[in-house]
Amino acid sequence: MTVTITREDPAQPEIEALLADGEAHSASLYPTESNHHAPLDALRAANVRFLVARNDRGLAIGTGAVVLNGDWAEIKGLWVVEAARGMGISKHLLDALTTEAKGAGVSVLRLETGIASHAALGLYRNAGFHERDPFAAYAPDPLSVFMEKRV
Repeated sequence: MTVTITREDPAQPEIEALLADGEAHSASLYPTESNHHAPLDALRAANVRFLVARNDRGLAIGTGAVVLNGDWAEIKGLWVVEAARGMGISKHLLDALTTEAKGAGVSVLRLETGIASHAALGLYRNAGFHERDPFAAYAPDPLSVFMEKRV
């Protein structure tokens, strides 16, 4: 399968459905107070690079965003549809988000994910992220894992 990853507006019905799927998955694993999804308007902010992975038929199969905060950035909303998992798409999205961040002068990437999100934790650890304390407005949460890496 050929996959293309490009910057897109998240306010498209097809993309909003993917974001809702990701939120529903998180809601099945964690209580509301432990879910930290960015609302649609935040994903459309000027300091956000929102990427969409599409298959060779043009269907959206994955999303991800990087929120630029000066010399650091946060990875948000990395999600791949179930039918497309296991094909390396999340790694390609993470690589593309890293490239976007580096192009904006970012030197550190940070993220928050959940303790039961085993595939995500494996992806981030394999990409060189390591655990750290909560950052920005995040509070300590026993269901969250905070990570970062230098880029």
